[in-house]
Amino acid sequence: MLAVADVLIDAASVLGGDATLRILYVKLAEARTCLGNNLNQWHPAEAALFCIRAISNYVSTVEADVMPKIMSLLLELPHEPQLLQTVCLTIGAYSKWLDAALDGFPQLSSVIKILLSGMGKSEDSAAAAAVAFRHICDDCRRKLCGYFDELFSIYNSTVIGEGSFKVSAEDSLHVVEAFSMVITELPADQAKQALEKLCLPVVTPLQEIISQGPDVLEKKPVRELTVHIDQLAYIFRYVNHPEAVADAIQRLWPILKAIFDVRAWDMRTMESLCRACKYAVRTSGRFMGITIGAMLEEIQGLYQQHHQPCFLYLSSEVIKIFGSDPSCACYLKNLIETLFNCTTCRLTNIKDFTARPDIADDCFLLASRCIRYCPQLFIPSAVFPSLVDCSMIGVTVQHREASNSILTFLSDTFDLAKSSMGEQYLTIRDSVIIPRGTSITRILVASLTGALPSSRLETVTYALLALTRAYGARALEWARESISLIPSTAVTEVERAKFFQALTDAAASGVDIKTLTGPVEELSDVCRRNRTVQEIVQGALRPLELNLVSVS
Repeated sequence: MLAVADVLIDAASVLGGDATLRILYVKLAEARTCLGNNLNQWHPAEAALFCIRAISNYVSTVEADVMPKIMSLLLELPHEPQLLQTVCLTIGAYSKWLDAALDGFPQLSSVIKILLSGMGKSEDSAAAAAVAFRHICDDCRRKLCGYFDELFSIYNSTVIGEGSFKVSAEDSLHVVEAFSMVITELPADQAKQALEKLCLPVVTPLQEIISQGPDVLEKKPVRELTVHIDQLAYIFRYVNHPEAVADAIQRLWPILKAIFDVRAWDMRTMESLCRACKYAVRTSGRFMGITIGAMLEEIQGLYQQHHQPCFLYLSSEVIKIFGSDPSCACYLKNLIETLFNCTTCRLTNIKDFTARPDIADDCFLLASRCIRYCPQLFIPSAVFPSLVDCSMIGVTVQHREASNSILTFLSDTFDLAKSSMGEQYLTIRDSVIIPRGTSITRILVASLTGALPSSRLETVTYALLALTRAYGARALEWARESISLIPSTAVTEVERAKFFQALTDAAASGVDIKTLTGPVEELSDVCRRNRTVQEIVQGALRPLELNLVSVS
């Protein structure tokens, strides 16, 4: 079927979408005529619709000859599950055409009735109908926003899961997203009321669980909670009315806090809840007011007990939005000091990083956010040196995301002058990095020459380049010391000199990473050419044996 679709797309790109559509419509009309009263002969119609759907991106939104006939013909087709599934997907594919159609809501009303049939026919047709409904609400939201109340029964039945609808919990998210996008088109006062209406069937089951007491909430299967929390996350994500969402999160905070307090041990529930809070923060921004303080206090306390990495991820989103807000400085300073102190105490050797790469990943993502959005809180704090030490211990962890996050943190530290207000804190940064410069460089060179997979060469190379740009001649001396540790049995003097010259040129001229990539790859290949050589190089550079100068 995919091959057929590819051929049709090629044809549409040559003939034009509208011309191809006219040819395919003839086949659909023939199939409808042959169908007659024999409703079992639906396969030719389904095949024609599949073809029509395949070229949807090539059909103009103002096509007025064939598309109206196709939409009318859809109403006449039998509701056989597989055919209905294709009908729903075709409707969704032409949502932009429906928005441009002159008939307005009456035509939308007709196709929505077909989608409702799809939602009640089978699980597959329900899934297709939910996706199509999302496309229609996305593209036709301005036409539909005046009919929000009339359409709300679709939402209610889907979310509650009652009635004849066969929409799964996962597919219900498409419907939640659809209505959220329609609300975005409403005026602010109407949006607030509509949002309350949208949240009610989602939070009511959570309220009922919480009202039964902590013991019941604690023992509830994860899915019975996350299905509703995920729907709430979609509402916060797609209702683009910051003040309305901020008001909603303030009203709903007692419910969310109750789940935080009782289920903080449960990673899956916390991930779902933090995702919902993240979207609330992202959409509401600085309208969140006092709720953001309560949220930060909550995750700060719970992280010390349960060490859920999603608390770090949520904090990253908060830092991005509120990092430069003076009114939040006290909250954020306490937050980052608590989170980082707690994390560095748990990541004391490479085995800790290997056991919990998720914590390492989110910790250093948060640290990079702090450098970019609130260096005034982070760089002067007591946790900054500890985090640099921690990064040196864990940079060679084999987990890709964790290692990349650590390397990015180091690069952002070296590039501090590029961040907002960063130049003011270069002296403090230097007091931390310079005493550790030799060790940092040695670890980076070890990473280039075998301690990390060759797939990470570019990220390590950039970190070394950023270090060299920041510290010039001093960094070159650190690099010379590190390269000289590698025995001549592994690397020749010519190979050593070629690499060092490339690094010297980078320091002098500020060239980009591409200039350094070739010499780095050559050195890396030489040091990885066989197992014996790689062991010699790593034994000389000792990336896991740190000899740090203590910093008071």
